[in-house]
Amino acid sequence: MTSKTKGNPGQISESLVPQYIRDLKVYQAGKPIDELAREKGLTHISKLASNENPLGPSPYAIREMTNALWDIHRYPDMNSYELKKELCALYDIKMENIALGNGSEGLMGNLASAFLSPGKEVLTCENTFIAMYILTRKMGANLNCVPLTSDYRFDVEALANAINENTKIIYIANPNNPTGTYITTKEFNYLMDHVPDHVLVILDEAYFEFANLYDDYPNSMDYRYDNVITLRTFSKAYGLAGIRIGYGFGHEDLISNFSKVKMTFEPNLIAQKGAFGALKDRPHLERTLTENSKYLKECYNFLYENELNPIKSVTNFIAFKTGSGEASDYLFEKLLNEGVIIRPLKANEMPEFVRVSIGTHEEMEHFYEAMRKVLPDFKSKYLK
Repeated sequence: MTSKTKGNPGQISESLVPQYIRDLKVYQAGKPIDELAREKGLTHISKLASNENPLGPSPYAIREMTNALWDIHRYPDMNSYELKKELCALYDIKMENIALGNGSEGLMGNLASAFLSPGKEVLTCENTFIAMYILTRKMGANLNCVPLTSDYRFDVEALANAINENTKIIYIANPNNPTGTYITTKEFNYLMDHVPDHVLVILDEAYFEFANLYDDYPNSMDYRYDNVITLRTFSKAYGLAGIRIGYGFGHEDLISNFSKVKMTFEPNLIAQKGAFGALKDRPHLERTLTENSKYLKECYNFLYENELNPIKSVTNFIAFKTGSGEASDYLFEKLLNEGVIIRPLKANEMPEFVRVSIGTHEEMEHFYEAMRKVLPDFKSKYLK
């Protein structure tokens, strides 16, 4: 398209786009399987980059979505009554306390639109889910990040000390992505003792189902803080990443204002039906958690035995240390040649780390086999 403005042809006026939008960097997702297949001509590919459920969706979810295809000429229920009713029964809450959106990231975007403005501040930690950084800057708000602890966990004391008059939101990923670590019940209680009522706490619990197996993990639904919003998703443990649906819990006044900025028919019909079906299949969820626990431990031991310094994780992924950005890129590329996709963490400002998702037995064996092939050269170059 040719520019009709004065100046250089093909360029739009800089005044059309706010500088804080120009400064944003586009989110980079994990490498798709089809893309690697085209690039390398490979047929055996294991994608272990995006923390997806390797068992796939529940048959119940597939049934509900398939049946709903006959109704896609109709707009979905904008109040998502059927799905909300199921969540009410599961968590013993009212419909007015539930928000739904296009994944937990979509919910975060709506929260940013509802509660952030230029000059306000989001307080969080370094090396966490980068979507919150993008959303903060998109709103022209300020981002204040404190370092993680030495064992790669959110530092609740540092967060408490950093709260100031401009702090509008505190964002905590619990467990944290990409480190897989979590704050304990004791630490959460400490933080909330120091958070003023006018500061909104977003608890991003995308990996809640995995972490809830640990006794000292603070299930936010055991609390009833008026200034806390819990975010969860069907993308991870429930295996519905492709239809983008997440849910949130909070005080009805917060949810009411949140609802004013969401898309009218968000989430879509197929997403609503798939999530409803997934909640009906408890055995599928339990099988997911059992398989993940087994292979998470197995993978951690493999990495530890190979001197790769894995971070202890309670999720469905493990971050491990390569030593440098160059080493991470080398390992990533060498594994791609073997048909294994992992995730470098440069975008999370952890260039000396990569992350591997937990897959099926076959996928993990593929990962171990590929690692055994590339580790001798990798170690000679980078682990001297």
